Amino acid sequence: MTLTVSIIVPCYNEEATIRLLLDSIFAQSYPSELLEVIISDGLSKDGTRDRIAAFQSEHPDMRVRVVDNLTRTIPAGLNRAIKVARGDILIRLDAHSMPYADYVARCVQALEEGRGANVGGVWEVRPGAEDGMAAAIAVAATHPLGVGDAMYRLSPQAGPVDTVPFGAFRRALIEKIGEFDERLLSNEDYEFNTRIRQAGGIVWLDPEIRSVYFSRSTLGGLARQYWRYGFWKFKMLRRYPATLRWRQALPPLFAAGLALLAILGIWSEPARLALAAGLSLYLAVLLLVALLAAARQGNIGLIINLPLAIATMHLAWGFGFLWSLLSNPSHKDV
Repeated sequence: MTLTVSIIVPCYNEEATIRLLLDSIFAQSYPSELLEVIISDGLSKDGTRDRIAAFQSEHPDMRVRVVDNLTRTIPAGLNRAIKVARGDILIRLDAHSMPYADYVARCVQALEEGRGANVGGVWEVRPGAEDGMAAAIAVAATHPLGVGDAMYRLSPQAGPVDTVPFGAFRRALIEKIGEFDERLLSNEDYEFNTRIRQAGGIVWLDPEIRSVYFSRSTLGGLARQYWRYGFWKFKMLRRYPATLRWRQALPPLFAAGLALLAILGIWSEPARLALAAGLSLYLAVLLLVALLAAARQGNIGLIINLPLAIATMHLAWGFGFLWSLLSNPSHKDV
């Protein structure tokens, strides 16, 4: 292995997990002399930079560089890191992730074997805190009812996919299709992978490439995350409507249906009955899923917390999408 690798990490206020990421990078099986880490930090206000500095002091042989991301957005942070990175291969990671020890080696191997222009793996989702709600959110983040057919969260076979988490690619790919789109404050990775596929490239998912991902720990944090996903997904779809998948269409349709029936229900008894019936069926499905998950994992707290987590994901994503559709009819910002 002689290819140099730059690991690029957008970061903002990640003191709780940044050290876990750096320690897992230090433990990589890939030769450390061929690795560098570029952390694009949005001027964190917590102890993130102190944690990074402590790691640098303890491991002076590991090349870790921090650059300022004044824009404080993920795509801008990625592009800032790419500009200063020197590796033949660029591997994106997040500050709340932990790659397995063979992560870099497997990414490089897949690229060397020509599997895809961008390669990635699967997430092992863990709770972002040690409480019942955080545990339920982690379960929801890997359940088909919560994430549909997002294969990198499930148990897939190796093969071409629409998108992968994080991703590893050769520097030449940036020269071919361009950097991450800084107009999209979320869904920038999906848009990037869409351009790869439109240019004739393959986005390859290998389940042997594994990383730990720490999910949100509160319903409020989960709601903000999925609202952002839905809001920016619509803006991305304005340019690439053919990329719409069924799992992405259902939440806004569900949210729109609830809103319409609630409004019509002010005057119409049939609308009120339809709304009650729809919500009852939805809650029954959520409860059944929660009971099965609770029995499987021996965690009775999932009976209450899992329906709340999944419903938060659906409604925040759906209403975020609808708000994006309605709030800027001209859509001149994308």
